[in-house]
Amino acid sequence: MRSLPEVADLLLVDAVHRHGSVGAAARELLVSQPSASQRLAALERRVGAPLFVRDTTGARPTAAGTALAAEAAHILGHLTQAFERSRQAVEGVPLRVGTFASFGPTLFAALDALLPQVPIYQLTDHGDRLMSWVGEGSLDVAVVAVAGQLPPAPGTIATPLGRDRLAVLTPAGVEPPGRGRRPLTGRVVHFHAVDMTTTRLHARIAELGGQPRRAASADVAAALARRRGDLALIGRCLALSLATPQEKVLRSPVTAEFAFSMVTRSPAPPELIAVLPALARAAGLVAS
Repeated sequence: MRSLPEVADLLLVDAVHRHGSVGAAARELLVSQPSASQRLAALERRVGAPLFVRDTTGARPTAAGTALAAEAAHILGHLTQAFERSRQAVEGVPLRVGTFASFGPTLFAALDALLPQVPIYQLTDHGDRLMSWVGEGSLDVAVVAVAGQLPPAPGTIATPLGRDRLAVLTPAGVEPPGRGRRPLTGRVVHFHAVDMTTTRLHARIAELGGQPRRAASADVAAALARRRGDLALIGRCLALSLATPQEKVLRSPVTAEFAFSMVTRSPAPPELIAVLPALARAAGLVAS
């Protein structure tokens, strides 16, 4: 059996993958380039396959390198969480809560107001990963909108939090959607779904005459709409939190609802259950 990699090996693979260069990775890790190259070569011998193709232009990951880099990032993330949780434990047992990036500012501000006495360890990532971490026990709570669309991790439960509907964020000086059967005719619409309905929303925007442009997050959709003078189609609670005083949040011609849930192991943390209705209201959700 080949020996397991050390943390230094994982840090190196992660850094080379991110920078595309052994030299840049070495500078980040404060080691010499020859030392980094030797460690990488030794790791490749243990893996039994090259991890990066290295030439004068940099370092490009092989299939093995891409796979190991993904696992390295995952493991290093868990190690970082473990260290941070240990630090926070000095103040009390933290509640480890994760959600998707766009909803983070809304959720964590609401939790801070509702549970000021509870230290919250905050994490943002994709919903499926958050749900799996709850199943592993490395996360206490995942607030997501995909719980009803993915198989639950063993031992977890999903408690309904609230529902949100689509809205149109209209930047200052931009005309709102039109009327009639094709109210988006000729309009570019930057949209983001917080669940797994992206394909359906794309098709529906096109049916209404719009030119759909998928955005990586609600924040990105809003930023692109402002920059280009277009429309942003995102969840209403996110639109209200992102809109400036000069912008309008309007009813969407595309009908869709997102069901938010709190995924936990059983039983759910009692302190969260106690504030669930207030949390839904603070987040701008309609209680389920």
